[in-house]
Amino acid sequence: MPMTTEMLEPDPQGYARAVALLSQGNLVAFPTETVYGLGGDACNDVAVARIFDAKGRPRFNPLIVHVPSIEEAKSLVHWSDAADILASAFWPGPLTLVLPLKEGHGLSPLVTAELESLAIRLPANPVAQTLLRAFGGPVAAPSANPSGKISPTTAAHVAQGLDGRIAGILDGGACDVGLESTIIGLTDTPTLLRPGGLPAEAAAHALGAPLAAHIGDGTLTAPGQMASHYAPGAAMRLNAEERRSGEVLLGFGAVECDLNLSAAGDLVEAAAALFGHLHKLDNSGAQIIAVSPIPETGLGLAINDRLRRAAAPR
Repeated sequence: MPMTTEMLEPDPQGYARAVALLSQGNLVAFPTETVYGLGGDACNDVAVARIFDAKGRPRFNPLIVHVPSIEEAKSLVHWSDAADILASAFWPGPLTLVLPLKEGHGLSPLVTAELESLAIRLPANPVAQTLLRAFGGPVAAPSANPSGKISPTTAAHVAQGLDGRIAGILDGGACDVGLESTIIGLTDTPTLLRPGGLPAEAAAHALGAPLAAHIGDGTLTAPGQMASHYAPGAAMRLNAEERRSGEVLLGFGAVECDLNLSAAGDLVEAAAALFGHLHKLDNSGAQIIAVSPIPETGLGLAINDRLRRAAAPR
């Protein structure tokens, strides 16, 4: 049976209601600086199972846990010098660290998909921070969209995909970064597991050494590694130099197009606009979305990662 999804404002009443819903094992979507997350009590098996059910997410795909402080992160994972450097430089912010779980962590085993490591981050969005502090515990929160579909950067995007499937949406406006967090594995050599809203070069500079490249064998070691992900209903054609018959063009730079990620060629602007523009073009009824070439530098690495997954065979 569909439920009524409550739209909550980021005011004392809205936060109190969101905390009450989370405490009862229900799901509440909330904004982070990256995308909207679908939050559930990370220590509650039923709540975490509801996340997978609402999204239609495979159970073998681990979740990111959001915490309000570094101290809370340290209570869940074995901290390291590299974690200290990265957290000091970039938390709160669009960076997720994967670290070995501590004994007695108290998290639902569904969160980690039975792995012995945890993906964890401290978001910068003030609405997310207020909610996490008010809740007082770790919150598992993948992107608040049906699994594999375009990630949500507004409350309206969340409602479009999950209305009637979750208890509440805390409306904090549009997300600033617009791309999911960068994920760095710290269970061994610091490794880039997923490019995202923090340029990998910045993390490497802070550590004083390049990040190792993730060499996958098909096993998921972190969220966001599914081959097909972030996909619109329309087919996609990447690195398009022109708009062909029957296509709409998502542009970058000085090109004639239907929507432009950044006419000025600004990768930060393009990252913030990516999912919102994909939603608009997909909702327009487009059958094929062509996308201009995006440089493979800085945030372009993360943008191209999302576009390749969105265009992958489904």
